[in-house]
Amino acid sequence: MSAYRPGLHGLLDLYGCPAVLLRDAAALEGAMRAAAQQAGATILSAHFHTFGAGGGVTGVLLLAESHITIHTWAEHSFAAADIFLCGSLKPETAAQSLQTALRAQSATWREYPRGERLFDAA
Repeated sequence: MSAYRPGLHGLLDLYGCPAVLLRDAAALEGAMRAAAQQAGATILSAHFHTFGAGGGVTGVLLLAESHITIHTWAEHSFAAADIFLCGSLKPETAAQSLQTALRAQSATWREYPRGERLFDAA
């Protein structure tokens, strides 16, 4: 089997984040752009949507190496991020950056290799 892997897909749950950050689409976009850059990813485009007064935000960074998304529940001080990076890039680098930027009191990180069966022997 080849050492090549299509990528790693990480799921990040952030708890205890300041609600003011989780309602601020511009701040979230900035944090996600910084996370992508720290991981060495190339940002192609971004789109963010705020769910009204007091609501959360959903956002996506489209990357040459895949994507980073976030959905926030400001009323619960919770954010869920999805970080999929292809090749040798490390999604945990972006996850650590987001955790710091959103000032999470705690976090859960799960990582899944993608495309494992592409190179199985026939």
